[in-house]
Formats: sequence, structure tokens, C-alpha cells
Amino acid sequence: MLWSKPLRLHLGVLVIASLLCTSMPIIWLAFSRGSDAAVSAGVQQMRGMSLRLIEGYRNTLQGGTEAVALAATLPQLASPPPQDIEAKQQFFLEVLRNVPNATSIYTGYPDGSYLQVINAARQDVRRTLAAPDGTAFAIRTIAERQSADVISTLRFLDSEARPIGERDVDSASFDPRQRPWYQSVVQDGVPVSVGPYVAGTLKVPTLTIAAPMRDNIKVVVGINIHLQTVSRLLDARQISPRARAYIIDAGDDLVAHSDPDIMSRIIEIWSRASGTFDATANGFDTSVETVARLRRDPAFANGGLARVELDGEAHLVQIAPVGVSGLFQGSAAAIVVPMEDLVAEANRLLLHNLLIASAFLIAGVAASVILSRMVSRSLNRLAGEARRIGDLDFGEKPVSHSWITEINTLATALAASRHAISQFALYVPREVVRRIVNPGGQAVVKARRQDVTVLFTDIRDFTTISEQHSPEDVVDTLSAYFEILNTTAERNGGTVVQYLGDSIFVMWNAPVEDVDHAEHGCRCALAMKAAIDELNEENRANGRPELVTRFGLHTGPAVVGSFGAISRQQYTAMGDTINVASRLEGLNKQYDTSILVSAAIRDAVGERFELRPLGLVQLKGRAEKVDLWELVGEIGG
Repeated sequence: MLWSKPLRLHLGVLVIASLLCTSMPIIWLAFSRGSDAAVSAGVQQMRGMSLRLIEGYRNTLQGGTEAVALAATLPQLASPPPQDIEAKQQFFLEVLRNVPNATSIYTGYPDGSYLQVINAARQDVRRTLAAPDGTAFAIRTIAERQSADVISTLRFLDSEARPIGERDVDSASFDPRQRPWYQSVVQDGVPVSVGPYVAGTLKVPTLTIAAPMRDNIKVVVGINIHLQTVSRLLDARQISPRARAYIIDAGDDLVAHSDPDIMSRIIEIWSRASGTFDATANGFDTSVETVARLRRDPAFANGGLARVELDGEAHLVQIAPVGVSGLFQGSAAAIVVPMEDLVAEANRLLLHNLLIASAFLIAGVAASVILSRMVSRSLNRLAGEARRIGDLDFGEKPVSHSWITEINTLATALAASRHAISQFALYVPREVVRRIVNPGGQAVVKARRQDVTVLFTDIRDFTTISEQHSPEDVVDTLSAYFEILNTTAERNGGTVVQYLGDSIFVMWNAPVEDVDHAEHGCRCALAMKAAIDELNEENRANGRPELVTRFGLHTGPAVVGSFGAISRQQYTAMGDTINVASRLEGLNKQYDTSILVSAAIRDAVGERFELRPLGLVQLKGRAEKVDLWELVGEIGG
């Protein structure tokens, strides 16, 4: 059997395949280009942020660098306090007003003197200094350290630089000569950058820019930048929610970070330290080790993008040096962005497109199912109609209507075929027509030898009846008569092969096989006689002629099939069996009987039917005599 599946399955598969073949490449192309565009946009944002970060970092430190360079040229700062103390204070206050990122500016002297002006705008600074409310600036002074009466005070000023309080502080707790910034400048004799380290007065992580006085390298001017100020420059959330930026120094140690929590932890570590960087801060961000390795590669050290795996996820990394005026050499800013964040929008778009494609796919499948059901329903109706035609069921059926023109055309053609075959069946035995229109029906065409039972009928004195009645009455009477005989023959398994004037030729075991064909032939003859008797009663009541019918029945071999010319053939049977049956029908007139059968019938059904012997008879045109019997009835019937 050839492989076949329902139409709705083929149509559904075709629709799904079509939608997938058209939508998936478009979706994938859009996703691929969207991902590339997102990554490119992210890269551009990283480059732009890198430039802004460097610029902001340099601007933050540049103001301090320039302030220190200017201070190193002022003669008033060369002398230790309390000399020119007012001039020193006014200059430092002006610097803090113009360098908002600076936390303090100060000068250290070789005798241990120290002058520092602190920006106390931050609440944590005021808390550390225990400053009174309204404090904007604080001035720490250590003077005449070598005398018995050391001057060591902390004065508090408001935003207009007016004194609002003062207290003494312990001078022994702080010596500028011991601080990293002082020692580095005195040692090298040039401006230096120091940090991060813990500021002595504020106890917070600080970056320092310091320079020697032009005329005395042992007098050092310095300015502090709070690490928290630097961390504000590192905000990378504009690139993606998980992007981060940080600064590492020449020793690959973490200095500042964009994550507020990590920055707080860095500051907390530095607040507990004693001036030496705590390397455990590097563990706060797992990417620091990778960045430290990449910055040694020339391809990535100066802004080149690197794609790396961090914690099992792809990231883009960009590194840029952030030295300022020869200071903070070796420091670098790193921007680290997860690739997933960059393509998140593309992924959302992909999911959105996939959902839309799925909706179209579902709609397409639903449409294909609806369409296939419409087509299948119409085709099934047509198939049912074809089967009914094959079964010669010609009941009036309306032409199936469909929205599909081709199906309507097929339905019209099938209706025409039904009409043609129904007309054909009026002229050819129905079973022969059924065999012809069904698959393999060509087998009925070939003539072949087989046993058959044959019945011939004839109406007594039909010529006289035709003379005595009008042709219309004769036709009506004969039509009713033939309808009864035809129906009775079919009911008993017989096939009416021919109508011969007022006679019919009925056959059993061809074209339909019938092992009890002789029995069915006898029963059919008796049923026909009984049906004609009832018809005659109606005819007498209606003034129509009575039709006395004679029957001849014989069984034996014959050649059965289609005979005739190539262009015109007839299904019939030929042979001695057919001739004998015809002659037996004619002998009824001689013996005044209704149903005569041969000895072959007697031998086949003698135990089931009542038969009266009539002896041997010589048939016209036949050398051998035939043993003649009258069929009286069915035993037990």
C-alpha cells in the first residue's frame, strides 16, 4: 500500500515549513545585526566613557596639580607658621574654593611645622574633626615645634571664613616629616603623586599631589583628593546595569571602584590601614587580575578592546592610562562590561520576534487546519459520492458546493459522471456496471467458461395482447411487469442480462459468484410467478390485461463475458446451457405448465424443491434428449 497521510497534515507541514523558512532567516538576520549593532554601540559607549573618565580624572587632579605648582612659587609659604599665617590661610582658602574635589591643602616644614586648611563641607569630615555646626573650613596649625610651648590648634570657620570655634590638638600625634608625601618630595626634589594612603588628620583614603617650594625643597606643599571623589567619576551604569569601572595603580592594586559597596569596602580597608595598601581589596572584583594581565599587553594597554571570560561569562574590557602631568604614572582605568548586557536588547528583540513568529505560526497552522478541513470535507463528500456511484446508488444528491473553484469543478464533473453511469446502468446489468466502475473492473470484460444458472421468461399470447390494447397501455403494463421481474431477480441474487421483447434473460453465478446459484434460480422463478399473480389481480381490477408468464430454467457451463465489436460490446452468456434454458421456456406451451427445469436443476436442488417429472423430450436443434421436470414449489416453503 502506498504511503499516504491526511491533507491537513500535508498542508500543515507545508505552512509550517514555509513560515519557518521565511521567518527564521529574517529573525536570525535581524538578531545577528541587532547584536552586532548593540555590541558596536556598547563599544562606542565604552570608548566615550573611557575618554570622559580620563578627562574627568585628569580634571579632578589637574586643578590640584596647578594649585600646588602655583603655591610652590609663593614666598609667603616658604616661612614656617606662625609667620605670614593670615596670607597663607587666605591663599589656601581660595584654592579650596576653586578646586572643589580637594579635601585639604597644606604645607610641611623641615622643623616639623605644619599648616593645613580643610574643606569641611562633608558631614563625615565634620564628624571626624568634631567640628561645631556651621563649619565650612577647618585650619590646623603646628608651629614652634622645637620650643617648649608648641602651638597646635584646630580652628573652625564658616562659609564666609569667620571664626566659629577653636581648640588645641595634640602635636605629637602628627609630624609632617613622617608622612609619605613629604618624604617622597624631599627625597626626589620634584613634584610627586602619592597614594592612595590614609590621611593623618581625616583618617580617610587619599590621593596626594605634592611639590617642593621653588627656593627650598624641604618645604613641601601638598593637596589631597578623597578617593570617594575619584570613584564618582567611574559610574558605568550608562553603558549597562552591570558594567563597572575602576582604577588600579602601578602595582595593579585597586584604588577606586564605581560600585559604591566595593568603594565603601576599599575605604574601610584604608581607614584601618597604616599607610600601606592592603592587597586584599583586589579580591573585591574578580576581573582585577585579568585586567592586570591585559595591561601588560601593548595591544590592550592603551585603549584596545579585549573579549575575556569572567566567571563563565563573556565580557568586554577596555584599559586606559590615567597619568596627570607626569604624576600617578602607571595608574590605569578599566571598564568591564558583560557581553550579555550589550546584547540584552537584541535578545529581547529576538524573543519578541520569536513570539510574533510563533503567533503567526500558530495562526498559520490554525488557518491550514481550517482550510484543510474545508477542503477535506468537500473531498470526503466527493469521495462518498464516488463510492455511492461505484455502488450504483443514484439517489438524487445536490452538487457539493465549496469556496474552492477546482472542487466545484470536480463536483460538477462527478455529478455528470453519476448521471452518465446511472443512465448506463439502465442498459447494462447493474452488477456489470458496478464491476466496471470499481477498481479492477476490467476483469468482467474478458469472456471465460464457467457454470451458470439461466432463466428465460416469456408472456403467453403477448402479440394478441398488443393488438387488443393501445401502445401506451401496453408500455405501462409491460413497464410494471418488468419492474417486478427485475426487482425479484436482484432480490434473489440474479442478474438481468437482457430484455428480449416481452422476455427477460436472467443469470446467476455471473458476474457475481454464487455457490448456490441453482437454488437461487429456482426460488427466483417461484417468486416471480407469485409476484406476477399479484400483479394480475391489480390488472384485472384496473382493466388491464393479465400477463401469464412461462419460465425455463437450466444450469450448466457457458462462456460468459463481453461480446461484440471493438467499439460496441454486450455482456452476455453463450453456449448450449443458454439454448437449453430458452427451449425449456417454450415447452411450457406444449405441457401447459409455468416453470420447466432440466434434470441438471433437479440434480442440484431436488431435495429442497418439489419437482414433477415429465419425461425425456427432444429439443429442437439438439441431438440429445433432455429429462424434463416441472418446478412446483419449495419444500417447506
